[in-house]
Amino acid sequence: MSRNLVARIAVAIVAIPVILWICYRGGIWLFGMVLLFALVGAVEFLLNEGLRPRGLLFWLSLLGVGLLLATRYRPATEAAGILRDDTLPVMIALFLVTGMVLATGRLSPPELFRRHGRLMWGMLYIGLLYPCVYLVGAELGRPATPFAGGDLLLFLFGLLWVGDTAAMGTGKWLGRHKLAPSVSPNKTIEGFIGGLAGALAIGVVMHFWRLPQLALVHVLSLALGCSVFGQLGDLVESMWKRSLQIKDSSSIIPGHGGVLDRFDSLLFAAPFMYYYLRIVVL
Repeated sequence: MSRNLVARIAVAIVAIPVILWICYRGGIWLFGMVLLFALVGAVEFLLNEGLRPRGLLFWLSLLGVGLLLATRYRPATEAAGILRDDTLPVMIALFLVTGMVLATGRLSPPELFRRHGRLMWGMLYIGLLYPCVYLVGAELGRPATPFAGGDLLLFLFGLLWVGDTAAMGTGKWLGRHKLAPSVSPNKTIEGFIGGLAGALAIGVVMHFWRLPQLALVHVLSLALGCSVFGQLGDLVESMWKRSLQIKDSSSIIPGHGGVLDRFDSLLFAAPFMYYYLRIVVL
């Protein structure tokens, strides 16, 4: 067994119970965990894009991500109801301020424009998608709904973790046809299908174990949709890394790389689960 695999297993043994405990605690605990992951992911993105803590743009961008998360937080004492969305003003302010700062830079206009586009992509990628993880547990798990937030997050994390393992195993065993050779040469169509099968299996288990109040057709639709969005979301993060010719976003998590590496599929699956449940089910 390789040292890298041992590190991956050791981190998983420690981290998974802690993450799930926080998911079931909910409230400020859940928001704090999501905020921490988002800020660490933002730092990874900014450092890889060549921005350093000594620069104003670094801190403005980090503040913007924090504010995008903060607009989605609701204290447990607040009355039930659909959470008001105040992200648009923050997005506009982030776009304006970072654009004005970059416009005063000394680089060529094409390079400044390129940097602003990449910066906005990263800040919205992190600042708009991470809050959906919190919303699945907090808004969809509020007392007015038939769900427990912890159960929904257990379903979300479980189908991604098991699906990822199934995709990896199936790809190594049966993989013949490349899924996205220019972005991730090791991913195959067979592995993608294996990931879908693993996610559907978790859906069946969760329906009979923790989510009997959610019709099986919705559970399977969520499992299938989250798996598709999650696996393709993984490719989106790989596309960004390939554009910089880096393998991992950082080495902060032993055996797993960075926060963006570990939770890339989550960032695309969580919005699907949140809006599916909010629009189709509730």
